[in-house]
Amino acid sequence: MKKPHVTIHDIAKELNVSASTVSRALQNHPRISESTRTAVQKMAEQYNYQPNVAAASLRSGRSKTVGVIVPRINRNFFSNVIGGLEESLAASGYHLMICQTHEQYANEASAIQTLINARVDAIILSISMETRNNEHLQGLMEKEIRLFFFDRALEDVETGSVVVDDKLGAYLSVKHLLEQGYRRIIHVAGADHINIYHARKEGYLQAMNEAGIEVPDQWILEKPLMVQGGEAAFLTGMNLSPKPEAFFCAGDYAALGVLQAAKSNGVNVPEDLGITGFANEPFTAFLEPSLTTVDQKGGVMGKMVAQMFLNCEEKTTLSATCEKIVLQPELIIRNSSILNR
Repeated sequence: MKKPHVTIHDIAKELNVSASTVSRALQNHPRISESTRTAVQKMAEQYNYQPNVAAASLRSGRSKTVGVIVPRINRNFFSNVIGGLEESLAASGYHLMICQTHEQYANEASAIQTLINARVDAIILSISMETRNNEHLQGLMEKEIRLFFFDRALEDVETGSVVVDDKLGAYLSVKHLLEQGYRRIIHVAGADHINIYHARKEGYLQAMNEAGIEVPDQWILEKPLMVQGGEAAFLTGMNLSPKPEAFFCAGDYAALGVLQAAKSNGVNVPEDLGITGFANEPFTAFLEPSLTTVDQKGGVMGKMVAQMFLNCEEKTTLSATCEKIVLQPELIIRNSSILNR
């Protein structure tokens, strides 16, 4: 056989058996004799036979591929989620197709269509900052593609999801600041229409209200949760009178921006200003001072949403109810928020 792509039909012709026999032999089917299996597998190896995955997918209705859409692949949290997904799905014979949106709705809609065209078995999605509706998800049910959310979810879409208790994580962070003696605490917030950032704001408000502290509107600064957003929040906050005593940031990169701006302006952390973040990015442990933050359990989240998909694969209908799992966050207390008061 001098062909660039050897098929099971070629092997069947050489061995004078049926193509179905070759297919079963390659899968070690018990109904095929050991001698036939050995002959088929030896010839397949000899001619470097590669199975036609696309054809197999059409026959079985399963591509054994799962699409994953993340806002930014270079964030440690999302990388940990992908790692957890890959570890769990690979053990069941699935492959990942990874897309990133760069926080843009148009990119998210395009990624959804790309994954539909690739005939993935499911899409696991964390929505972008710009996503406000589910119009781009409407075709998934028609295509029999399951959808699962992790971290950021659209609350009006009924499907399985795995998230962390963002409200509790924020509450623990702000309560810690209050226990250290900080009272005038600014919240650097994310976009309020995104479920996780709304929940973090609610946790902040709950802790402040329990402490009997009235929160004026100017203490909540909705900024891009990037270094530049944190720097802008610091400048805005420090122009208030009286000045803030601490910043609780809805993301670690914004907290990094606050910390850098504080250093540039001669503000001592934590003596003059306490700072906490959210996500437990690796750099937070190596800053000076190290940054108090909230661990979102990315690896665990990835494994759990993968298992949710695998469990739902055993159900017969796409409308079968899937779980909504809420993980417990962990407050990581470091030097940016510890006072000896």
